[in-house]
Amino acid sequence: MRLSGLLMLTLGFIAPLVSAHADEAAMALGKKVFLEISSPQCALCHTLADAGASGAVGPVLDELKPTADRVRTAVTKGIGPMPANTILTREQVEAVAIYVSTVAGAK
Repeated sequence: MRLSGLLMLTLGFIAPLVSAHADEAAMALGKKVFLEISSPQCALCHTLADAGASGAVGPVLDELKPTADRVRTAVTKGIGPMPANTILTREQVEAVAIYVSTVAGAK
């Protein structure tokens, strides 16, 4: 019983650290997708303060404050003049969705 309690206590400390690292990695990848990887680049059309982007074609994401689900759908299916993105991996789509929904309107 003592070993089980110690294991649970250890996992209780490690899990948040692993999660925080995964969150940081997703945010970094999301920003890279926004600025560099997507084609066309998100920053060419959208304004997003955290990314230093001031595009004037698409909505200002800092004002729109989209949810991750809304970003994910827009990226994968397209919306209005924005085409569906066919080059990003699922991981990249998820990362940009997390990044944009987290930082939009934060500044």
